[in-house]
Amino acid sequence: MGKVYAGLDDRLREFIARQPVFFVATAPSGGGHVNVSPKGYRDTLAILGPTTVAYLDLTGSGAETIAHLRQNGRITLMFCSFGASPKVLRLYGSGRVVLPADPEWGALAARFPAADGAGTARGNHRAIIVAEISRIADSCGYAVPVMDLVAERDLLTRWSERRSAEQLVAYRAEHNAVSIDGLPALD
Repeated sequence: MGKVYAGLDDRLREFIARQPVFFVATAPSGGGHVNVSPKGYRDTLAILGPTTVAYLDLTGSGAETIAHLRQNGRITLMFCSFGASPKVLRLYGSGRVVLPADPEWGALAARFPAADGAGTARGNHRAIIVAEISRIADSCGYAVPVMDLVAERDLLTRWSERRSAEQLVAYRAEHNAVSIDGLPALD
């Protein structure tokens, strides 16, 4: 039987820290495509408080999460145990996008060991997503398979390291300006 929590206590924080991957779900208001994105890389998620989390949004092929958050702010993060003890934890709430030019970028980026504050490590971070959590709930996870992590992929890191800052800006302008539904994402 699932349980609802008032905040992220030590036990839940430890559970989150052990998960090598988590999933982010957003959707536009009024129809359009629901987006679910896997997120990985160690040290790219930070728990800022009992009901606040943030993660590094890395340069990628789409910008659905950013576009949806700018439109309506709704976000869900899901963590699944793939280890021997089954559990699924969902964090429901509202999110916002913090860009490198925003005044709070430096303080937030400092919370992530994978970032250097300027956003140049691990795939050139294009944003930090901050989520204020209004509901924290777990469920059994009995149908989630038991799997072993072999390794993190370094393809995105290697891809971004082969590009200059100007090339990454051009890539984002071409591929991340709007969502697949035509919503504005990155300017």
